[in-house]
Amino acid sequence: MAERYPLRIMADPSSPTPAKPEILLSEAEIAQVVARLAEEIAPVIDDETVAAVLLTGGLWFAADLTRALSRIGRHVRFDALWLASYGDEKTSRGRIDTYANFQRSLEGRKVLILDDVFDTGLSLAEAVRIAKEKGATEVFTCVFARKPFPLPDAPEPNFVGWHAPNRFLVGYGLDNAGALRGLPDICALD
Repeated sequence: MAERYPLRIMADPSSPTPAKPEILLSEAEIAQVVARLAEEIAPVIDDETVAAVLLTGGLWFAADLTRALSRIGRHVRFDALWLASYGDEKTSRGRIDTYANFQRSLEGRKVLILDDVFDTGLSLAEAVRIAKEKGATEVFTCVFARKPFPLPDAPEPNFVGWHAPNRFLVGYGLDNAGALRGLPDICALD
């Protein structure tokens, strides 16, 4: 049987030891998580809700979730907010940079912030702050993966797809210095 990821991938470019991704959550399991989240979210939003993805990692999840919501009759508006706290590093720099703000008016609307992983909580907190500042009536947050140790004052997400281990994750939008986002599974690279 052929390996799922036959190429050996460098976990750390300065390390002589290549690492192979270990699958933690398969593509099929991801699809089940997304469908469950859509069922949980649909009753608390409406078709005027703005679903706002946090770029870049959240794109894969946001695309799948908005399609899952449409399949059950909830047709949200779509927008994006480009925030960064990691850059190409494996740990947060402890600050948020905003590269692109919302394009759509949030005034008087519900907003559903979508992100790939809740790690420190800095990006999610900043996204909620910006959405409220832009006039959102309610802000809900949804993350695909929640790591076990956010910062003490981080806002808890309203919806969590998967409780992830405290490992370095890649695939399904999660990256290693911009690489490996396109893996269809969520993998550990440590």
